Amino acid sequence: MSEPRRLEVLRAIVEDYVHSREPVGSKALVERHKLGVSSATIRNDMALLEEEGLITAPHTSSGRIPTDKGYRLFVDRIAEVKPLSAPERRAIRNLLESAEDLDDVLDRTVRLLAQLTNQVAVVQYPHLGAASVRHIEFVLLAPGRVLVVLISTNGSVLQRVVQVPADAQEPDLADLRHRILEKLSGVRLPAVPQQLAACAAEFPPDLKDLGLALTYSLEQLAASNREDRIVLAGTANLARSTLDFPLTIGPVLEALEEQVVMLRLLSEMEQDALGVSVRIGRENPYGGLAEASVIATGYGPDALAKVGVLGPTRMDYPTTMAAVRAVARYLSRILDEA
Repeated sequence: MSEPRRLEVLRAIVEDYVHSREPVGSKALVERHKLGVSSATIRNDMALLEEEGLITAPHTSSGRIPTDKGYRLFVDRIAEVKPLSAPERRAIRNLLESAEDLDDVLDRTVRLLAQLTNQVAVVQYPHLGAASVRHIEFVLLAPGRVLVVLISTNGSVLQRVVQVPADAQEPDLADLRHRILEKLSGVRLPAVPQQLAACAAEFPPDLKDLGLALTYSLEQLAASNREDRIVLAGTANLARSTLDFPLTIGPVLEALEEQVVMLRLLSEMEQDALGVSVRIGRENPYGGLAEASVIATGYGPDALAKVGVLGPTRMDYPTTMAAVRAVARYLSRILDEA
């Protein structure tokens, strides 16, 4: 069997099985695809593909379905990822550009990606260590209570309510905000504590207690480890794929619940020449994902945080890879402009 035809037969089997969920026979391949050979030749080709472990027969005398190895060869031989349509790109741009803050952007991202792919979408919070301080605000809510807000250059809005001296007034807060922002503007988040210490040394005596309460709160916000968190959407899509998990989807749901599992997996995934990373079935180190595939790519200035999808190995890989890559690019653009 020639190498090109071998790949064409495998491609046809993958595409038909992904869309029908039914084992694929030689007769169906001849009828649906222009392979240029007879049904008998296709049967011989399928026998060789089975010997190589690329396809298998789930039942005696049935058609064939791809194995994890077959999906891997199919994915590795995808020459290019088909771009999304103009309406799809426009929908992504319009939805993400109207978001109010980082939390809203990421929430919209996973809901959109789940809708585009009919899979579970996941996004990892960007690493705040790469961000800098853009703005701070102190809002007097009531006597002795102030809302402290820290806005970073990656669009994140961090806030908390703190207890301050009961006699704190709006002009005092405005004075301290000016003093602190002058020191912090443009400073990377890991360096915030050092700058705040220098700033506190210059507070007027009558504002010392108030200033220390505010700077301590800002230091805590800057240290918030938001990158160790993921957002999910589309988990209900798994319920429509129960036939793709012969034993149970329980382990997959458990992996999604255990954020540390997904965070570790995403951090280990490295992008290929097409700008995405694909883990198929038992390639996933976590046993609960042995019947699932994960497609992800990096986003943001450092591309360390990941966005992607999780679903059954019977997945439309080219379309899903295109959606993940496109959404990641728009997400990066929104954060760059934020």
